[in-house]
Amino acid sequence: MSKNFKPLHEQIAEKLIAQLKEGTSPFQKPWNDSDTPAFNIPLNPTTNKNYRGMNSLWLSMQGHADPRWMTLKQADYAGYTVEKGAKATLINFVKMHDIQAIRDGITGEKMQDENGKTMTRTVELDKPVITNAWVFNAEQVKGITPLAEYLQKKQEGQQWSPIERAENLLTESKAHIEHGGNEAYYNKTKDQIQLPLKEQFDNETKYYAVALHEVGHWTGHADRLNRPMEGKFGSEAYAREELRAEIASLMLGSEMQIGHNFGQHAAYVSNWIKILKDEPFELFRASADAQKIFDYMMNIERKRDIKEEASQNQALSKGQEIAYNDTVYKVVDVYKNKSVKVEDTLGTRRTVKPTDGLYRSLVDARNNPAELELAQGENQEESISAKIGR
Repeated sequence: MSKNFKPLHEQIAEKLIAQLKEGTSPFQKPWNDSDTPAFNIPLNPTTNKNYRGMNSLWLSMQGHADPRWMTLKQADYAGYTVEKGAKATLINFVKMHDIQAIRDGITGEKMQDENGKTMTRTVELDKPVITNAWVFNAEQVKGITPLAEYLQKKQEGQQWSPIERAENLLTESKAHIEHGGNEAYYNKTKDQIQLPLKEQFDNETKYYAVALHEVGHWTGHADRLNRPMEGKFGSEAYAREELRAEIASLMLGSEMQIGHNFGQHAAYVSNWIKILKDEPFELFRASADAQKIFDYMMNIERKRDIKEEASQNQALSKGQEIAYNDTVYKVVDVYKNKSVKVEDTLGTRRTVKPTDGLYRSLVDARNNPAELELAQGENQEESISAKIGR
């Protein structure tokens, strides 16, 4: 390696400083007419995982519209072709596993599946290794699924709209949010977020973009991620915390598909430039903290989804038809107290409460139809055997 080769964090810091001065950094990208995010979290389409921390920020700074990146090896395994002469981008990562091609035991040739793709296996390393990797953007790769098609498939099954997801996340976080005035900020002493009224924003997405930025600060409280947050407004320490919340809000805004609002944070640009000039490695620390913020908030959402799924598995929904006890019950209505009105095949209707035995039996029958069928079959056999015995 050349003696003049700069560590990746220094390369990123230098490029980010230049972009901040030019107003072209990921933070400063303007909203477009449709209010869709100008920043998308870089991801690897062969693993379906996001790039993390400093790598995420670095790849987003490369000027590509497609957020997908992969190594030459990964592209080859997936059956893609990297364009001749394409320039790769350097990233750092902690390597804990190695992906190896499965080879024929006799010929040594790489084995392929029914689609013609090389079959692989993952081998765990004895010790984690901090290493470099060179990745290519999907715009440099031939044969890859078009971005729109890939994103559409990735979003399948998402039951919430971007606004609903953001609102649900704020609610589940249990963050104390007060509304009023013209400023948005987090008060550490009161452990409280202050936001202007929702109608003071141009649209709902901008309200939630600002709210998620402040929630980023909220995670720094001693009861949560416990970050140093002692700096006063305008101080260097305050600017460091703003950098963390800014990177985190880029990630959260992309994940929620509500975008990012740089607006009120433009005042910190000069502070960030000074910090990055004096301490290039601060960008690595800030990105790592931003990733922790993102992970903390996504864990809140995952817990909510698990709870929601468990709740749905124990509740009946309108329109469901459930075979039980030699008839079929159709749920014709659901009430606010979660009671339901059901109708059997004879047209008899009745209201059933969640505490009623029939309600629980219908839930079990819906969730475990095979077990119910087996139990009913066993009951019928016992009944026939008893009759024969008599």
